[in-house]
Amino acid sequence: MVTEQEVEAIGRTLGDPQQPLQARFRALFTLRGLGGPDAIAWISRAFSDDSALLKHELAYCLGQMQDRRAIPVLVDVLRDARQEPMVRHEAGEALGAIGDPEVLEILKQYSSDPVVEVAETCQLAVCRLEWLQQQGGEPAAPGPYLSVDPAPPAQERDVGRLREALLDEALPLFDRYRAMFALRDAGGEEAALALAEGLRCRSALFRHEIGYVLGQLQHEAAVPQLAAALARRTESPMVRHECAEALGAIARPPCLAALRAHAADPERVVRESCEVALDMYAYESGPAFQYADGLEQLRSPSS
Repeated sequence: MVTEQEVEAIGRTLGDPQQPLQARFRALFTLRGLGGPDAIAWISRAFSDDSALLKHELAYCLGQMQDRRAIPVLVDVLRDARQEPMVRHEAGEALGAIGDPEVLEILKQYSSDPVVEVAETCQLAVCRLEWLQQQGGEPAAPGPYLSVDPAPPAQERDVGRLREALLDEALPLFDRYRAMFALRDAGGEEAALALAEGLRCRSALFRHEIGYVLGQLQHEAAVPQLAAALARRTESPMVRHECAEALGAIARPPCLAALRAHAADPERVVRESCEVALDMYAYESGPAFQYADGLEQLRSPSS
């Protein structure tokens, strides 16, 4: 049983800019796991923070929670042109993840946003909601990664054909995303290498999603391509950020070297992503039971 006081203590850790970023991330993912209106309220309050990376993750977690009570704050973030593009994009994606058709009109409105990553995200979210309606409102069957994805996996299972669809920039983005998630679910080296080729496609949003998916897949065959993308100073920061977090999740020695090399990167979101990824690396390499350990930390005798 989790008490209201415990939720508040975890929420205060999340909202405290004096806390290490790693501790705030672990608090956030603890709140995501707990769910409920108080958790949503604490997560929502943190959108006033000055870390684009943290705000991006706030929106991501609200989407994954799939609680309609998060819709108003996510709509506010999507509408707020003062928020960084990667934060607004994630708010749009989260609205698609919640899956309520009431947000279709707002998503259609922002599908022509002047910020291309926001526009493409909202277009994908519209496609997801329309796909859900075609399924009678039934969500896609949960895959092996238990995440709410911006597109359902394609039904095709042949890795070669999925690779062709993934890399075909003439296809609709939604279809390419479906190929992406089917490759992730297929797993293995061939799928990982096919996905890694997507890090050279034109859309920054697409490349950033490739980084995210490779982090879920955790296959070391993609480490050289992820490290190369992280090292490219001309690459979009939102892509470099996802590549850093993927390297932290894969947690092999070459990942550690790449993350340490960019731990003082001049781009704040990259620098902070490496900080969080190094914490994830330590978790993946260590004996801890779970990453979202806010409750465990709160209840330990030393706290």
